[in-house]
Amino acid sequence: MKTRKLTALAAALTTITLAAACSGGTNANSGGGGGDNKTLTIASVDQGSIEKVVDAFKAANPGVTVNLTTAGADQYQQQIRTQLSSGTAPDVMTVWPGNGNPGATYVLAKPGYLLDLSDQPWASQLPDSFQKVAQYDGKTYNALFGLNGIGAVYNDDAMTKAGLTAPATWTDMIAFCKAAAAKGTPAYALGIQDNWVTQLVLYSLVATTVYSTDKDFDTKMAAGQATFANSPWTTAMAKYQEMNKAGCFQKNPLGTNYEASQTLAATGKTLGIVQGNWVIALLKGKNPSGKFTMKALPATDDTATFIMPAAAGAGYGVNAKAKNKELALKFITFVMSPEGMKVFNDAQGSLPTLAAAGSTVDPGLTELTTFVKDNKTVPFMDQLWPNAKVQQTMLSGLQEIFSNQSTADKVLTAMDQDYKAGS
Repeated sequence: MKTRKLTALAAALTTITLAAACSGGTNANSGGGGGDNKTLTIASVDQGSIEKVVDAFKAANPGVTVNLTTAGADQYQQQIRTQLSSGTAPDVMTVWPGNGNPGATYVLAKPGYLLDLSDQPWASQLPDSFQKVAQYDGKTYNALFGLNGIGAVYNDDAMTKAGLTAPATWTDMIAFCKAAAAKGTPAYALGIQDNWVTQLVLYSLVATTVYSTDKDFDTKMAAGQATFANSPWTTAMAKYQEMNKAGCFQKNPLGTNYEASQTLAATGKTLGIVQGNWVIALLKGKNPSGKFTMKALPATDDTATFIMPAAAGAGYGVNAKAKNKELALKFITFVMSPEGMKVFNDAQGSLPTLAAAGSTVDPGLTELTTFVKDNKTVPFMDQLWPNAKVQQTMLSGLQEIFSNQSTADKVLTAMDQDYKAGS
């Protein structure tokens, strides 16, 4: 997921940020790229937390300069491959887990753009589920520091003012949306002018509609025994459209970007937003006195079957041709240390991938933490897809559905065709 994602996930993932700095040099495997190892360039798609990590890293390494610039996830993914292929990419860059988008681990490691990090101490400590999406061909390329989830994030004060409570079932949610709209405060802000945002509601619905009845769906897809177009993905698509018709979102989602959607939810112009947990820190940035709570987005009326999307969020990789390889590895080591991981996860509102991190979990994430503990989660759907084209077709297709230029059946059929094309 652009996380995240998806935004990232990260796009992940704007306030999810990019450091589009440049570096070049000889192959890192030759022992370095000719840099001074005092100046580090970082390209980061993040959720407003990378700056705090950079500050902490510089404090721990006096004399080091870090060049950081920022942009949105979509722009980042368009640029990073070009930079890598032309030798102008930064030393360190955001890399998404798995294979879901143009900036994902498999996509960047396969052509040799990323440095093998398998010998780093933290690599063997990652849980198996994270190692699977941090590796390509058995080697680790991605420093995954945080676990993220997707769900409905509610503005507690706005909910109290509206006299409404978070819906517990699908039937409740449709009634909730209609009641919220009647009060002039739509239920959920939706900023799908940024196309990566389109997937978040859908993934929340797919988690329950697809995986609660078939936990092996991904395996069946890979084996050619299942398709998007002939599965409960159609149910999730229909529910997404039903939410729109029921007034669950503000007017003109296609004319609302990610930043604007945050403002709507943070200021009580909507009662909440369907996003990754990283958005809580951003909402608090816009409304420091606000309280925000994440809940599973209902997809059925059977609460016992609810599943939340939760998986490793975007991490960091090292350019195989890093000019400052030694400093790049030092930064990665810091990110994966208890100190660095705590700074990152506390600022981002995510859960640490390594138990020793000691991060403080935001109280608004209690339900997500419970779902993770109870193994009632499923990875972001795109992380194990065979190529990045599937997700791109889905994202653009969802925008076309909202603009009445396409249908769910057409989008799912196109996704199947891209999936069958393989890697």
